[in-house]
Amino acid sequence: MALLRIQPLHILLAAALLLHGAGHAAPRASKEIDRPTSAPYTGDLSIFEDPQRDQNLQVNRVMDLLGIHGGSKVADIGAGGGWFSVRAARRVGRAGTVYAIDINPPYVKSIAARAQHENMPNVRAILSRPDDPLLPPASVDAVLLLKTYHEIAQPMRLLRHVRAALRPRARLGIIDRNGNGSDHGLDEKKVIEELSRAGFFLVAKYDFVKGDGDDYFLIFR
Repeated sequence: MALLRIQPLHILLAAALLLHGAGHAAPRASKEIDRPTSAPYTGDLSIFEDPQRDQNLQVNRVMDLLGIHGGSKVADIGAGGGWFSVRAARRVGRAGTVYAIDINPPYVKSIAARAQHENMPNVRAILSRPDDPLLPPASVDAVLLLKTYHEIAQPMRLLRHVRAALRPRARLGIIDRNGNGSDHGLDEKKVIEELSRAGFFLVAKYDFVKGDGDDYFLIFR
């Protein structure tokens, strides 16, 4: 079940977006986040290709809730080997685009090769910076960070760039697990607090991904 959690501060932020437009400059955070993070994964990509992963994460339901459909422009930040990217590419079709973004050069090369092998010209592999996904301004309708947010050392900087890349009414999804930041997870309350500081507001939260009680799926605008 979805639990809508919108606090008064978030309502004010939403009103500000309506008054000033989605392209208005993001609010400046008072300081960068200082908390533990996990080292980005650099190992074998085959661990992400478990045949049960589609069912465990309910990826089609995730895409439905992010509003991903034919013609959508989607960003997969922390794409790894492109597991989500290729699934999103099938959903958006030739009229859509999926930006498969990662900071690891071998992974980006692997995604590009995979897209060519699977005949998916709508996948654009991007070698990004840790604090900047290098997306064009106002270019995407949906963004997903799948088990990636806990690895981001400077989330305020990254989120400012993400916000600039969003089209009006675009959705940002974060799937992660509860943790302390250094254990490949980050408490969902901390994620919500940081996204609020970056000018986003929570519109829905779900706990169906994996069904282990630790994972969560948050949607922001």
